[in-house]
Amino acid sequence: MLPPGYGLREGSGLDRAKLLKFMQLTYHELFPEQQDFSHLAETVESYFSSKTPLWWVEPKEDRPSPVACLWLGNAVDQVTGDRHAHIFLLYVLPEHRRRGIGKALVDSAENWARARGDRQMGLQVFQTNQPAVNLYRQLGYQTQSLWMLKPL
Repeated sequence: MLPPGYGLREGSGLDRAKLLKFMQLTYHELFPEQQDFSHLAETVESYFSSKTPLWWVEPKEDRPSPVACLWLGNAVDQVTGDRHAHIFLLYVLPEHRRRGIGKALVDSAENWARARGDRQMGLQVFQTNQPAVNLYRQLGYQTQSLWMLKPL
């Protein structure tokens, strides 16, 4: 349940530019030394569809503007073969954090996934994003694998 004063709105295919903006905000915040995130447009183009739902959190006011975003995708558990929901993006504007919006969005995502028969939810989080790591751990998420990279 969202905190008082906020509402949840389902996104549509018309929200591509807004979704891209929120992705760029996320990555600029996490990687401020990186200047160019234009490649994120390709991610949105490749994965955003009617099968990858999008939700916006907006303040309840006359001309609301989104303050948070949740974008879900689909994944396949490589051990069991089961399809499950995967969080592509969860972002809350800094001035709206620590109010329960992120938790409410994850709860909504889990309810949506359960309703369609999923038995698990997946996500990827950067190790350096400690507030997000803490939130996900508090919500019962556990590390299943490590994605390792080696610069060449």
